[in-house]
Amino acid sequence: MGLLSNLSPDEASPEWMNKGDNAWQLTSATLVGLQCVPGLVILYGGMVKKKWAINSAFMVLYAFASVLICWVGWGYQMSFGDKLVAFWGKPSVTLDEKYLLRQAFLGYFPTATMVFFQFVFAAITPILIAGALLGRMNFIAWMMFVPLWHTFSYTIGAFSIWCPDGWLSKLGVIDFAGGYVIHLSSGVAGFTAAYWVGPRLNKDRERFPPNNILMMLAGAGLLWMGWTGFNGGAPYTASTDASLAILNTHVCTATSLLTWLVLDIAVSGKPSVIGAVNGMITGLVCITPGAGVVQSWAAILMGLISGSVPWYTMTILHKKIKLLKHVDDTFAVFHTHALAGILGGILTGLFAVPKLCRLFYLVPEWERYIGLAYGLQTGRTSAGLRQMGAQLAGIGFIACLNIVMTSLVCLFIKLIVPLRLEEGVLQIGDDAIHGEEAYVLWDDDKRYENAQVNAAYDADENPSVVSKTLSELQMV
Repeated sequence: MGLLSNLSPDEASPEWMNKGDNAWQLTSATLVGLQCVPGLVILYGGMVKKKWAINSAFMVLYAFASVLICWVGWGYQMSFGDKLVAFWGKPSVTLDEKYLLRQAFLGYFPTATMVFFQFVFAAITPILIAGALLGRMNFIAWMMFVPLWHTFSYTIGAFSIWCPDGWLSKLGVIDFAGGYVIHLSSGVAGFTAAYWVGPRLNKDRERFPPNNILMMLAGAGLLWMGWTGFNGGAPYTASTDASLAILNTHVCTATSLLTWLVLDIAVSGKPSVIGAVNGMITGLVCITPGAGVVQSWAAILMGLISGSVPWYTMTILHKKIKLLKHVDDTFAVFHTHALAGILGGILTGLFAVPKLCRLFYLVPEWERYIGLAYGLQTGRTSAGLRQMGAQLAGIGFIACLNIVMTSLVCLFIKLIVPLRLEEGVLQIGDDAIHGEEAYVLWDDDKRYENAQVNAAYDADENPSVVSKTLSELQMV
């Protein structure tokens, strides 16, 4: 009995391609893309002070577009192409249809699908870095920072850990979906860049209220739901392991959010919406290195830890450590991404299940991937310690890489343009930078002039109301 006509291979659907896997991979990539645009566009745009709404949202949009051109121009090959050195691939374009339509280096789908899937991960990383720089970075400097940092930092981390030829990949580091490559990188790079760029105005550091909390929550919701594709697409197949990764992602995230919320109430007496969003983010980040290789009970434990340890460092320890107080990390990406990514990597090294690692890696040497807890349980303590050592080595390499490369990139840009905006521009914000404002419904000057005309017309009838109206407009 032959295959149904729609399942039969042809020139557009070769025998090696799995249509279900290809469809899921493209869907996952789109979900991650939606985390960026519009997810982080409206999350950042709503979470900052009103005068920075456009600038913050535009930094996201620019980074998304810029990384795509870099990615197909040279970034993909430097991250997943032929090896140049143990931690870096050879730069080359990824635009030829013969290359894009052949089978990807992993999975049963075309290389074009892999290029797009990996692009959205590459794009979200500098966008997360932006969270540490909002409210003062020169936009021209940001335009230079994104392609330079992508080229000289992101590609090295991606090749080292995710490319089969990378040295950390050969060492056996488990990074299921980017806890190291994306979150540890963005957290350390964001904190380092914030050091070089300098702080916001003192009044902005002291008071930086969100201009639209409801929009912030809408962006946070897109970020959370988009993580279904973030972690669910990591196995490169629509498999049982992908299903487990998705469930673990949401279990850990919910646990982390609730833990943060309870701690906020216990200490301040008020349930903070912004705190809940931070707890959500730390849960998403913490589960990412091990989403498909740990059991769901471990995901709950990871959520408890990711909702409590970063809460402590952000709300209490931050005020006691001089360096943390000195560096103006606008959205605390060091705590929510770097620290949460480190926690996730260590806990993955503790709770990784050998069977689940086999389902994920599908390689003959799958037995080398084993969490320390299972190594102790099964008498393979040395293997478990080796795995934990690999996880710690990955943390050290990614952290050092981003401190050094981010510093070099910032110092290079500083030779050409200022990293920080001028004081006068910082006072005004969006209108001075872009000539646009986020919430202008009509021209303010005409509004004031019309009010003066109406006031003069009605002055004789109700002078007290007129005086009050004009004084209010002058305050605006």
